[in-house]
Amino acid sequence: MSETLYNRLPVLRAERGLSRKDLAQALGVNYQTIGYLERGDYNPSLELALKIAGYFDVPVEAIFSLTPFPSLFASGDRS
Repeated sequence: MSETLYNRLPVLRAERGLSRKDLAQALGVNYQTIGYLERGDYNPSLELALKIAGYFDVPVEAIFSLTPFPSLFASGDRS
């Protein structure tokens, strides 16, 4: 039984203006792999997780987590 692996890939891609295809080409994977990762249908290998973190220049923990990431909005503070 594998645990759910949460990720921030869609957010990071949006911040950089990257398509799934752009990111896939930069990482040397099929663009469908990026979609599978983002949907949680596939957990990356350690090598791929490190490549993704290196590409975005952030720690792996900033992208992947075993617990849900906190909301970007504090409850009730959406102004």
